[in-house]
Amino acid sequence: MKPFRVLTIAGSDSGGGAGIQADLKTITVLGGFGMSVITALTAQNTLGVHGIHDVPPPFVELQFDAVATDIGIDAAKTGMLATSEIIRVVAGKIRRYGIVKLVVDPVMVAKGGMSLIREEAKKTLIAELIPLALVLTPNIPEAEVLSGIRIETLDDMKAAARIIREMGAKHVVVKGGHLSGDAVDLLYDGENFREFRSQRIATEDTHGTGCTYSAAITTELAFGKDVAGAVTEAKRYITAAVRHAWRVGGGHGPTNHLAPLFAVEEGMAAIRPEGWKKIG
Repeated sequence: MKPFRVLTIAGSDSGGGAGIQADLKTITVLGGFGMSVITALTAQNTLGVHGIHDVPPPFVELQFDAVATDIGIDAAKTGMLATSEIIRVVAGKIRRYGIVKLVVDPVMVAKGGMSLIREEAKKTLIAELIPLALVLTPNIPEAEVLSGIRIETLDDMKAAARIIREMGAKHVVVKGGHLSGDAVDLLYDGENFREFRSQRIATEDTHGTGCTYSAAITTELAFGKDVAGAVTEAKRYITAAVRHAWRVGGGHGPTNHLAPLFAVEEGMAAIRPEGWKKIG
């Protein structure tokens, strides 16, 4: 027996609530085998990002090759990619290793407001990485940057999704957490829209929600779910993780990645036997 192998290509969060740390926790809880390519180190906590140290592109490349040539990759996601050079390296490796189940989380700004991507890197992201995405998962501010339009309503989300999908991603999930009312995410496949709605939870402890959500989608894709099915399960997971969020630190606390292990009211099982596949 061997597990489904899920790779996260992202920055490290020293506070443990977002980035590589959130991704690996999510992948593990959902039954996958998590691997990482670290693109940046951040000095970070619930109060904000206090410093960023980019990993040299050749070392990003070395990490990717080490994982792909030995362990293999069933699905992958990207998070914080701060520079054009790193984006080009990552895009090149995705093409080289034929990674089809790719989720691109276009991380641009930390919850505290600090930019996590260089200005010139945004163009590289659009030109080289987004066209490789099976699923692109921008939140409202990121969707506004990518589409160039102001988003205040569900119709605005649909308009932005249409524009963003023209950049090459096969599916776009515009996350509506920044709007008022229910938390509504919108999936667009180029023909149809599908809404994923949950009750808004009154909490400030939402650090790492985007990372966690995209990691959950990626893990579900690795299990063989289609995109709609993967988003459905990931939405259930992130809702549970926010509802049972940890009260840690003095700012925006992290979501609770262990929530499904005891949140039976969310309809999630603690043990996932289908997380294993037979060899041969």
